Amino acid sequence: MTEQFEFSRRRRALLAAMAAGGAVTSAGPSLARVARASMASGNGERRMSQLIGANGWPMTPADVAMWKAMGIGWGRDSVGPGQRNAPDDPVEVDKTGAAFDHDLPPVILQNKRNGIGSLLLLGYTPKWNASVPGDTRSAPKDESVWTRYVETVVRTYSAPPYNVRYFQIWNEAAGRLSGGAAQATFWHGRNFSARAEQSKPYDRAMQDYVERVHVPAARIIRQYGGYVVYGGWPDQGGLDTYMQWLEYRSPAVSARMLDWVDYLDTHYLGVEALTPLYERYVANGPARGIWQTEIGDRYMSDPHYLPIYFFRFAVWALGHNWNDPNKYVSMVYHWDGFEPYRLTHRGNPRTYNVSGKSLVVLNKVAGAALDTFDGRLIFGQGASGLALRSGSDIVIQVRANAGPATVSVRGLSGMQADRLDVTMVDALTGEMADPSAISARLDGTALSIDFRIPPAGNGGDGATSAQLAYLVVSPRSAT
Repeated sequence: MTEQFEFSRRRRALLAAMAAGGAVTSAGPSLARVARASMASGNGERRMSQLIGANGWPMTPADVAMWKAMGIGWGRDSVGPGQRNAPDDPVEVDKTGAAFDHDLPPVILQNKRNGIGSLLLLGYTPKWNASVPGDTRSAPKDESVWTRYVETVVRTYSAPPYNVRYFQIWNEAAGRLSGGAAQATFWHGRNFSARAEQSKPYDRAMQDYVERVHVPAARIIRQYGGYVVYGGWPDQGGLDTYMQWLEYRSPAVSARMLDWVDYLDTHYLGVEALTPLYERYVANGPARGIWQTEIGDRYMSDPHYLPIYFFRFAVWALGHNWNDPNKYVSMVYHWDGFEPYRLTHRGNPRTYNVSGKSLVVLNKVAGAALDTFDGRLIFGQGASGLALRSGSDIVIQVRANAGPATVSVRGLSGMQADRLDVTMVDALTGEMADPSAISARLDGTALSIDFRIPPAGNGGDGATSAQLAYLVVSPRSAT
């Protein structure tokens, strides 16, 4: 790892010794201690890396190393190409990628060796079998072609040596969307037009998807012991309409789609939008969890977007019965490319962009086993944030305007407030704040932290005075 991500090892005394016999100092966990905590994994531990995924795959050992540094624990991509040209063609399922130009089996095996989960996306219709002539995103004319493809994929990759268990059906199947689009981008009826203003509603969008695509595929997935991930409800579709689809009971298949979904899935929504889905379908079943298999994209032009999203997502998951390591996942779309907001730049060698660096920092400061912070944070004017426990540390993610800022930390259960170290870390670069920028003191039973945000901030264009940082409160080491 490059030097800019290394935590300082030296201790930084900021406060004079207090009458109680100890001082609160500005210091922090050494890189070695953070690394040991990140690697120590036991049964039932909840980790930041369990929440973070990406669209695409790490293709090389160097890619895998970058994924692990960013804490990416899941990948997602297509499998096919199926039957290319005619009914008599073999069902090919050994390729992946948008153009099916990469070999899939070695990717899955490499993921498995490195503890990275693989979500296989099942779709779409061959042109020759499309109900809308030549349109691969329309329902199949002959459903047996679809089920033959699904059965081949699931039979092949659920078996050793792959042992894949998670399969996603289609992508963003929906009907009418907001914003003037009469039809969803990936689920077309006969009146679809590439020009949104010329499209007409797909009247049987829900029925056709449930009866001809989803339930037939889901039955196969479960037959082989797999889990069904819905194809991702687009953010423009509205949660009310999503719930209508989930709860639609088809007389043709004598079931609701919800009966054949293990993991709900949405795209490009904020964390708060997951709460009604949890309360309605996950808290007491029947769904096992909630995923977002696409987040970010242009939102990542804001360098604060991803670290805020995933930190908030972790806090939310901790408060919503995160009792299964695969219960909650969000996947960045897409992890590499030439746009500056991607996680990495597709060069030779590949390098981190700002969003990728922010995940490296997050994975370092909150890479240990996670738990809820049951205390209370009281921020001064111009600052806000959230906190969680990572190993023996309390990690506070704070966003503040330029100038002096404060936070009072109350409820330090299990920690001696007068034997703590406090560190401020830039959330985008991992750089430690200068000792003069942070101080802390005991205020009754609370820990009061004063910190100073530099004038430039790290918020990028349009938010130059805003800074995103982590305040790491750690038990002082014996040395």
